[in-house]
Amino acid sequence: MNMYHAPPLRADPWRRVGDWLFRHRRHIQRAQWAVVVLYLGLLVVPLWLPLPDRTATVWNNLTRFAQLMFWGIWWPFVILGTALVGRMWCGLLCPEGSLSEFASRHGRGGAIPKWLQWSGWPTTAFALTTVYGQMTSVYQYPKPAALILGGSTVAAMAVGYAYGRNKRVWCRYLCPVGGVFALMAKLAPLHFRSDPFLWRLSQERGEKPGAVDCAPLVPLRTMRGASDCHMCGRCSGFRGAISLARRSPNHEIIHVAGTVPKPAETVLILAGLLGLAVGAFHWSASPWFVSAKQALGLFLIDIGWVAPLEQALPWWILTNYPGRNDVLTIVDGALLLTYILMSAIALGAMLSLSVALSVRCLGRWDGRRFHHLAQTLIPLAGAGLFLGLSAMTVTQLRSDGIVIPFVAELRAGFLLLAAVWSAYLGWRVSALYTASRARRIAAMACLSLAWAIAAGSWILFFWVW
Repeated sequence: MNMYHAPPLRADPWRRVGDWLFRHRRHIQRAQWAVVVLYLGLLVVPLWLPLPDRTATVWNNLTRFAQLMFWGIWWPFVILGTALVGRMWCGLLCPEGSLSEFASRHGRGGAIPKWLQWSGWPTTAFALTTVYGQMTSVYQYPKPAALILGGSTVAAMAVGYAYGRNKRVWCRYLCPVGGVFALMAKLAPLHFRSDPFLWRLSQERGEKPGAVDCAPLVPLRTMRGASDCHMCGRCSGFRGAISLARRSPNHEIIHVAGTVPKPAETVLILAGLLGLAVGAFHWSASPWFVSAKQALGLFLIDIGWVAPLEQALPWWILTNYPGRNDVLTIVDGALLLTYILMSAIALGAMLSLSVALSVRCLGRWDGRRFHHLAQTLIPLAGAGLFLGLSAMTVTQLRSDGIVIPFVAELRAGFLLLAAVWSAYLGWRVSALYTASRARRIAAMACLSLAWAIAAGSWILFFWVW
């Protein structure tokens, strides 16, 4: 619990909002538990219901409603919301974070081991859950949804019980979407700002406020970005130096992201969001996947080995719902994994080459520049993720007779906006490394390959296939 008192409300309206969050912690906790109850209900109750038939809609079937809430509303709009207001979902509403912190409050409070603090866990967890979700058709059926989401929640509570005290160790180091949220929060025009001058002035005055109970373990004094902050408001007003404030949505990527290179974030951007995630959304609609399946099927028949074409695995390994005529065979599973993996490798390699050539155009090779320029692709990465997830929203609503107008135009405009934003960020970042306009133009020409690849993958998905 916080031991200090927030200062009187100031004229700045955003500071008022931050101080309101500080003062109304109990109201926030009640809202969190309400979300927990809703989350568990939508996750568990459909397990006891029969699978929806063709007449089921989101208005008369709880399973369909849960699918729309989880995959059509929750995920796409939490991603979008994080880019707009930072990680407020994490700090104010996320049921997994709330349960993890609750378990930590009543747990054994162990020290956090070094292996758990490895920076690559969020990227690894994102890749594994994304692939496993496609293998089990997590978007279509309640059992894999309960297994993946529920399993993550149980793991979060177990980690919370084992490590820390009143902390969200899972959210900080292991959450499968924590890395994605950290990237999207860099674009947010709101953040909790820590002012070094005011902090130092408070110390010189001899002020000794109590410690802040920062659940995600953010080093408040040196906090310069919004990636790790959960926007819960518990630190608002601390030492008179921390407050909710506006900022340019370009600020963190241009002025903060390049100070400390984070290779795990670069991998998540280039090979994860712009590679593996693209393959995960594409494979079921890809003509290349269909052609590869036909070719492999003919080859296996020619050699007399038809078992992989007929044999299925349990639903918790590969999709297996014969009553719905929805079964993935071993061949399907192998090709699915290959398609997603090759998407991550091929797209990640081409994007990396584009960024690397851009770095060389700016001058000598510098790994820090590579990581910094990769950050400029975050708007395109986030836009692709939102478009892929929102495609489920459109499909689910359309199946119930609700047609959203101008979907193609909205998608095109959203993608164009993201590409222009990434181009602007690339131009601004390039100015930090060279004063030569010719070098900057050459660098942008090389980086344009990355913009074309990122945008082109969704053009294929929505307008070609």
